[in-house]
Amino acid sequence: MSEPKPNADDKPELTHKELAKAETLLDAARRRGVMIATAESCTGGLIVSKLTDVEGASEMVDRGFVTYSNEAKQEMLGVRQATLDAHGAVSEEVAAEMATGALERSRAGIVVAVTGIAGPGPSEHKPEGRVCFGIADTGGVRTETVEFGALGRDGVRAATVDHALDLLLEALA
Repeated sequence: MSEPKPNADDKPELTHKELAKAETLLDAARRRGVMIATAESCTGGLIVSKLTDVEGASEMVDRGFVTYSNEAKQEMLGVRQATLDAHGAVSEEVAAEMATGALERSRAGIVVAVTGIAGPGPSEHKPEGRVCFGIADTGGVRTETVEFGALGRDGVRAATVDHALDLLLEALA
C-alpha cells in the first residue's frame, strides 16, 4: 500500500512559541504602521515563511527576496560586485547592502537580511554557523554577526530565523 498523499493545505505546524513570536512581531509592525520585507540567503525564505504562516500577515508583510546566489544578490538587491569581492557573501557589508537594497525595492518600512554558512561544514574561509544580519529602516542600517556554531544545516537555519525575528521585534519596540 502506498502512503497517503499530504493534503495540499498541509503545512508544517508552528510551535506555540514560534507562532506567538510571529504574531507579536506582526502586531508591532501594525502598531508602527510599517510593512516588513526580508532578504534571505542561507535561510532560503524561511523567515518570510514564518511570518506568512500567521493569519492576516498580508497586511504587514510586503515581500521576501530569496537571493541564494551572488548573482541574485546583485540583480535583485543591488549588492555591488566590489563588496562581494572585498568581503565575501557572508559579511556584514553584504548584509547591509542586502537590507538597504530590499528596503529600496519594496513597500516595506523595515527589512531584515541574512547571509551565512548553514553547513554542513565550513566554507573555504568561514566557519559553519556564521551568519551576518542586517536590519534596515528609515533610521539607517545596522548589522551584526552571530556565530551559532556547528549546529548542522537545519539547526543553523532555525537559529537564524529565530534571531532574525528577535532583531525585527527589537527594532520595532
